Amino acid sequence: MKAILIKQFGGAEQLQLGNVSLPCIHEHHVKVKLHAAGINPSDVYTATGTYAVKPNLPYTPGNDGAGVVVEVGADVKNVQVGDRVFVVGGKSKVFTGTMAAEMVCEATAVHPLPEHVSFEQGAGLGVPALTAYRALVDRAQVKAGQTVFIHGASGAVGLIAVQMAKHLGATVIGTASREEGKALVKEAGADIVLDHITEETVASVLDVTNGEGPDVIIEFLANVNLQADLMLVKKRGVIVVIGNRGDITINPRLMMQKECDVRGMVLWNMTQEEYEAVATGVTTMLQQQAFAPVVRQAFPFEEASAAFQEVIDGTGNGKVVVTMEGL
Repeated sequence: MKAILIKQFGGAEQLQLGNVSLPCIHEHHVKVKLHAAGINPSDVYTATGTYAVKPNLPYTPGNDGAGVVVEVGADVKNVQVGDRVFVVGGKSKVFTGTMAAEMVCEATAVHPLPEHVSFEQGAGLGVPALTAYRALVDRAQVKAGQTVFIHGASGAVGLIAVQMAKHLGATVIGTASREEGKALVKEAGADIVLDHITEETVASVLDVTNGEGPDVIIEFLANVNLQADLMLVKKRGVIVVIGNRGDITINPRLMMQKECDVRGMVLWNMTQEEYEAVATGVTTMLQQQAFAPVVRQAFPFEEASAAFQEVIDGTGNGKVVVTMEGL
């Protein structure tokens, strides 16, 4: 079958069209005909060979995807042939990446995709949706009536987090750096949309929270923003760090004065039980139409390298996907 192959680590130019063979499915495996695959920043880092985990070369990239089940093993109970599903690689074993015509994976990696969600949107679930849900529900334990500040809300995870936080009954403040991003954050349901907050502009958020600050901060770039977050967060509030790209100097006295919590998060630190609970929470919200992934751009399969480059450049908002029409 057709697939994207990476034969040596590097940039987007290393993505090549090729052919691979699928393994036979075992009793707890599922085969999915893929209609779309999502690209995460981690996929790009993996392709460069600089990520914590290096796959054996050659390999097919992609952890997130959406399609239709075409074969199931004898012990599979959660899906059946013909079901629309989205795929989440990482915690459950995926034998081929999602940037392919078909894939084989453990049944625990596939989850029902409601009819109202397109395959392109389904490819934007996986890592972004599970990350947003775990940050808000598991790590921050967001409650109705709280104020949630999402520092960098225009990316794939941020836009889902805005929608989920609103569904949980929170007042949401989101930030973005460009007007296009701000418009998407507002469209996702944020009550207030601002520029990214620095130490010098903390007062702008305090003004809209009666001087108290938000109960919860979701942080995507801690090496730049954590000191401002500590100045901003409400007394006994929670900061959840999802993303970081380096070191930062902070004043721990702020944590003492506020008695706040700074909680790190890596999605795949979940136990299998935690993963299944988060996946169930995400699918329940999907069925309730509480959120929908925002797809920035869909590239045809043959232009996968251009899709990778789009993520590398990081100049847009929302999710980048690759579609498999005609494969």
